[in-house]
Order: sequence, then C-alpha cells, then structure tokens
Amino acid sequence: MFQIKDNVIKISVRNLVEFILKSGDLDNRRVTGRDTEAMREGSKLHRKIQKRMGSEYHPEVPLSIIIPLDFKEEEVDLLIEGRADGIIYNENKIELQDSEEDMIVLTQVGPIKSSSEKEMEGQDQIQISNKDIEVIKSNEDIDNIDDNIVDHFMFDEFEKLSSNEDEEKPNVIIDEIKGVYFDVNFLEEPIKVHKAQVMCYAYMYAVKHKLDKIGIRLTYSNIETENMKYFNETLEFVELEQWFVEVINEYKKWAAWQYQWRLQRDASIEKLEFPFEYRPGQKDLVTGVYKTIIRDKKLFIEAPTGVGKTISTIFPTLKAMGAEKTSKIFYLTAKTITRTVAEDTYRLLVAKGLRIKVVTITAKDKICVLDKPDCNPVTCERAKGHFDRVNDAVFDLLWNEHDISRELIEQYALKHMVCPFEMSLDITNWADSVICDYNYVFDPNVYLRRFFQDEKKNDYVFLIDEAHNLVERAREMYSASLFKDDILAVKKIMKPLSKNLEKRFEACNQDLLKLKRECENYKVIDNIGDFVIHLMRLLTDYEEYTKEHSNFEGSDKALEIYFDIRHFINMYEWMDDKYIIYNDYDEERGFRIKLLCMDPSNNLLTFLEKGRSTVFFSATLLPIHYYKEQLGGKEEDYAIYAPSPFDTNKRLLMIGNDVSTKYTRRNENEYVKIVNYIENLVMQRTGNYLVFFPSYSYMQQIYSLFTERDIDKSYEVILQKTNMTEMQREEFLEQFEENGTITKIGFCVLGGVFSEGIDLTNDRLIGVIIVGTGLPMVCNERELFREYYDRTKNAGFDYAYLYVGMNKVLQSAGRVIRTSDDTGVILLLDERFMNTQYKNLFPREWYPHEVVNVDKMKFGVQDFWNRT
Repeated sequence: MFQIKDNVIKISVRNLVEFILKSGDLDNRRVTGRDTEAMREGSKLHRKIQKRMGSEYHPEVPLSIIIPLDFKEEEVDLLIEGRADGIIYNENKIELQDSEEDMIVLTQVGPIKSSSEKEMEGQDQIQISNKDIEVIKSNEDIDNIDDNIVDHFMFDEFEKLSSNEDEEKPNVIIDEIKGVYFDVNFLEEPIKVHKAQVMCYAYMYAVKHKLDKIGIRLTYSNIETENMKYFNETLEFVELEQWFVEVINEYKKWAAWQYQWRLQRDASIEKLEFPFEYRPGQKDLVTGVYKTIIRDKKLFIEAPTGVGKTISTIFPTLKAMGAEKTSKIFYLTAKTITRTVAEDTYRLLVAKGLRIKVVTITAKDKICVLDKPDCNPVTCERAKGHFDRVNDAVFDLLWNEHDISRELIEQYALKHMVCPFEMSLDITNWADSVICDYNYVFDPNVYLRRFFQDEKKNDYVFLIDEAHNLVERAREMYSASLFKDDILAVKKIMKPLSKNLEKRFEACNQDLLKLKRECENYKVIDNIGDFVIHLMRLLTDYEEYTKEHSNFEGSDKALEIYFDIRHFINMYEWMDDKYIIYNDYDEERGFRIKLLCMDPSNNLLTFLEKGRSTVFFSATLLPIHYYKEQLGGKEEDYAIYAPSPFDTNKRLLMIGNDVSTKYTRRNENEYVKIVNYIENLVMQRTGNYLVFFPSYSYMQQIYSLFTERDIDKSYEVILQKTNMTEMQREEFLEQFEENGTITKIGFCVLGGVFSEGIDLTNDRLIGVIIVGTGLPMVCNERELFREYYDRTKNAGFDYAYLYVGMNKVLQSAGRVIRTSDDTGVILLLDERFMNTQYKNLFPREWYPHEVVNVDKMKFGVQDFWNRT
C-alpha cells in the first residue's frame, strides 16, 4: 500500500484514492474489459493524445506533496506522489517553472491554508509513476491508425472546452486520461476514483501556485475506436481543500497504525535469534540467503529434506526486512502442506518474540460462505455493499489481532458482513508476509494486481518453496487452449439472444473448422492472426452485451468461454520464440487449438523483476542448470547445494536391475517380479510402506495380482483413488499409524498427491518402493517439447521426459527420511536406473547404493533392520 523510509511514508495518488474511496458491490455478473496486464496498447493511445494537444498542453508533470503527521512524539511526513497526465494552460497561463518537480510541503492539515517548499536532502526518494490507464490489449496497432481520426476528436473537444464565453475559464486545467474498452458514450459522469485522482493533482498544483480555483478534466478514450469523451469542471480551492483534508484524515489512522506497527516489528526482528542449533551447512545457507537479498540477486538452493529449508530462508529474509531491504515477503508454494510448514515456522518465531503480520490466502472455493462461489448482490448478501464495509473489517482485525488465521478472517468477515476471500486479499496490503499459491504472483489470470500490475520495481522478496514444481505450473499458466465444441455450444446459446454475437461465434467456429479439416493427428501452425482478430471482436461485443444482459439461460457457460478467450488473447500477446501454436484432438473435449509455452523463463521474469530478490528452494533441483534456465535465472545468480544432515547408515538404497517398466516389457512376467520384490521387502519388518507406480492402470495390475495370490497375507494394501478430496487424502494418510501391529502398504501414483509434500515421520513410514522411472506418457505435447529442445538444446529427451520423470522419483524417495530420527529403506525397480543418464541425476546422498535381485534384496533388508 505504501512504503516507509527515514520517517517518510510514501504513497501514490492512485493507491490513496483507490483505497480510501472504494465503494459498492461485489458483482461477477458483468465483464469489465480485458486483462489490465495489457497496458501497452492503452499507453500508446495515451501518448498519442498528449502529443496532439498542442503547445498549451504539458504532459506527464510530476507532482508531490508532503503532509506532516502527528504521531505522538514522532516526526513523520506523509509524501503523496504522482504524475499528472497533462496540464493545460489557457491565455493567462502560468508558466511551467523549472521547480515544477519540487515537493509541496504543508505545514498543517485540516484546514490547510499555507504552503512552503522543503528540501528533501539526504533522503532516497522513490518516484512512483501514475500512468493509471485501465486498458487491455487491442487488436489494432494504435500507431497505424489514421491520425485524422484522433485529430478530429481531440481538437473538436478542445474547442468545446474553450468556447463557452458565458463562463470564466480557469487559467489552469489538470487533465487525467483513461483508455477504456467500453463505449465512452455510455458514461454519464466520470468514474469516482478517476475524478478523485485528478482532484488530488489539482489540489497539489493549486497549493503550490496559490490558485483560488482550478479546472479538472477527465479524458476518456476507447482504445479500439479512439472515440473520446470529456468531463470538465472548475473547482474552487476552498471546496477542493475541504475534500482533500477529509481524504487525508481518513487515511491518517491507517498510516499511524502501519508506522507504529513497523516500529514494533523491526524492534522484534533486531532481537530475533536463530531458534535452533545450526546443522552442518545450515549457517552457510542462512548467510547465502541474506547476501542474495542484499545484492538483489536470485538464489537456487537444492537442500535435502531435513536441512531446514523453511527456517533457513524465512529467518534471513526477516533480518533483511529489519534492515529495510524489503517491505514484504511472499512465501510461494504449490501445495497446502508446504503452506502449513511456513505458517508453523512463523508461529515458532513469534513464540521467540517476533512481531509480524502474516496472512495465508485460502482459495475462494474453500473459504466462500456459499456452496459454490457466486459473487453478486443477488445470490450473496455479503456482496451487497462489500466495498463500503471491507476497510472497517480489515482495520478491526489488524488492530485487535496478531496471528491472522483463516478462522479469524472468517470471524471478522462475518462480523462486518463482507466476503472473506476478498477481505483476505485486502489484508495482504498491510501484512508483512503473504503465504500463497504460485498463481497469486505468476498466473496472468489471478495474480495480485495490486502489487504487480505497475511497471516499477518494488523491494519484495519471493521465497519459492518446492521450486521444481514451478516449471510445469508456469508452462500451464502461460499456455492457452480453445475447443471448437465449446465455441459452437455458446453460439447456440446466443442464437436466440443476439444475432450479432451468434455471428461473432460463428466466425470463430468457421476458423477452427478450417483448421480441423487440415489436421489429422496434430499440426503446428505458423499464423492465426485472422482468428485472433475474430476473437477480439467477439470479446468486445460480448462485453457490450453483458452491460444490459448479465443473466440469461446459459450465461455460466458463456462467461466461462469468455474468460477462456480472454486468456487466449492475452497469451497470444505474450508469445515469443519460446512458444508454438498447434492443433490436435483431446480425447474428451474434441478438436482444440493451443498456444503452448515451451519455456516459461521470460514470462516468469516479467513478474520476478517486479521484486528485489528471489530464493528458489527444493530438495530436488537437479540438474541445476535446467532449473536456473527454465525459472528465469541468469548467469550471475547464485546456486547452493546444502549437504544432507542424515546418517547414511540409517538409510538403505537399493536398485532392482532385473525388472523393467518399459511399455515393451509390460507383461505378467514383469508384474510377478515386481510383486515378489514388494512382498519380500515388506515381510522383513512390520511397518508402513508406500509403493509408487507409473500410472493408475499399472497400479491396478499389481494390485490385482496381490489379491489373487493365495498366500497368508500379514499386510493390508490401501489404494490411492483418482480425484480424491482433501478429506479423503487425510483419511488415507491417517491409516499409517506409528507403532502399528500390521503392515500397511499404500499403493500410489508417481507424481501424485502423496509423492511429495507429505510428512510421515518416524515409524509412520519405514520404506518406499518406486516402480519405474517416472517418465511422462508419450503424447503430442511431450513430442513437441522433445522436438523443440532437440532443436534449441540438442537435448530433447532430457528436457521433455528425463528431468520430469527423475524429479518425481526423487520426490517420492524423499518421503521416507524426513527427520534425523527416521530410519528406512528405498527400493528403485527398473533396470534403467543403472544407465549413466539416470545416475547422473542421483543426489549426493544416494551414494552408496546397492544393485540387487530379489534374493539379495531380502537378505540385505534383513541385515539392515538387524543392525539399526
């Protein structure tokens, strides 16, 4: 929300007005334009408008004001900064002075009657851009539009502005330009926060130049048509001053709270000590993280389970926060369990004296008060007037609570009758650390725009847990698909409702039909420009339609395809040489067109560079060059391998080299061998075991053999099911009890929910068997990856299959040794593990290991348990 440095609180004009003046309902029924990430086209139009305004128009004028705030005995200044899109000077104009960028300093607030200039020597000023244009990417190149169109609208409206002789014209007019996708003729008055923004600039300017009155103008321009509409008003300084003082007084309580909280937080960080005795190599890890943040770099950490990655990254980052190197920590995870570990780590430090506000973002569908999220005032009473009440709800919680849990958010959301999910997002503005899924930072559809939509670099630190997951997740985030049958289905929905929209959907359907006729299996495509233009026209018309028709039969399906198309267009705009476009057939949904992100590094960098520093960490980042390359690392970024703290004598690793899971060897003979391995291993000691298989079908084959064999079984087999709920997963894991009287064997799938991120410590798990090398199934997409990386890296198999598969194996093997007290066995079943390309990916702690057959394995396991 704002930054504090050297007793100066800094906030942009935009953030100030959007925060204080937000109001109204939550309403998902109307689409409000394409993704605001696509500011580029609007910025072109923005600059074009400024360029054509003539000599009376001064563009991009920075304005600032300093307001002393009375925080008991502390001398604190509030610095409000921004950049007026334009200042218009009429005949009796005030000349723009060289000192235009100087700060305006107010000696008092409420009422404000005097101003003077104050030098800010020795203070490290942060200039915050205020190019606040709410735009999305256009289907046209603005630079190629006929200039006469812009000239006509621009100067026609400017003439109107100056032609009213019955009204005394203000000498100075502050202009705010907004690029939009909707038809500007629908606007009957300026949008409230836009007007507030220009009023702030007008006040700043009027104070500096001691004006009795000043003009404001809101310039709205449609990005696609360049049609324009103006709203003009002349404000008396006395009224403007009264309004501004009310805004500042409303904001003062927030500034006061944040300032006092920061003092408490930093004082507690200064006293904070590392809560454990350092393990071997752990102190170097902590030091490495701190130095990385200080030097504005990225760090890649491969650290085996038990090293203490979470505390070793959070602790030094907090120390950097206390040294004013970062104002916010984002702890990013892929799974719920790792989020819980981060929360527990913060609680541990709080118990040691840390004062910190941490919020975890819970997914909307999990925290919503409805059975299914439907955010509008008709279906949810909390959506009605949500924005009128949410600030009070957030302040109430921040003032009265320390540990911001999900339960507390739900409690205060109920008290103030607001949406708990949206409230949690607002709390992130004030929290010191945010724990959330990757997508809240990197996904172009749901990322936290309040932190990342501006171009400026911030001092955020990103701690990315289980970073190996981010490669595949990022590829998914930055890819996009459209299915022909979905387009056709929504066309039928719209047919009786809008002939125009039916026509738009039909044009897109015909484009896909043409591509389908040319595609037998899959086909890579070079150019889809016409199709994208048709999609853009469809979006524009759909947005116009929903202004008047938000609810209609089939609207859910129509809205779903709208968002799919919007994402497709956004990703098309992001495309570079790290993408391909192809068609193929999905088994369930039919013919599709897909924008496939082959390498997500450039896209990830777009977001990573919004922060100061990033620390990637995982137990499996091998080979490190692959992850550095795919996750946006640079040559100068650091990498650390943390040694394992475990005693290798408490772990037995074996490779069964007389079996194979290759497709050509999948037969009953191989299945029987694998059953023999599993039975002979688990019969050596009563306990809990997990067996990971390459697929559900393979798992079922082995399970069938287990149930058919007529032997005295002293064990129970528990199967992972597809699409398990969170409760079902918990029930599955609860069956693995410590000190059980019967052996339990969990049959799971490699790469599934139980292959990483779960902690079955001590005797809750004493052995893991991994059947196969984890290679992904051969499919069109994997083959496209292989072809791409054969062409670009001469390593297609490694990039498309090997690295992905071995990461699953390493993660699954990591389930058995979780703490220094754990003892267990790991058995790898596939002859390919003996190949050099696989062994090169073995971590250091996998040495030594033994190559076995069934008999050798049985005696080796007996000996291991006897001596441990």
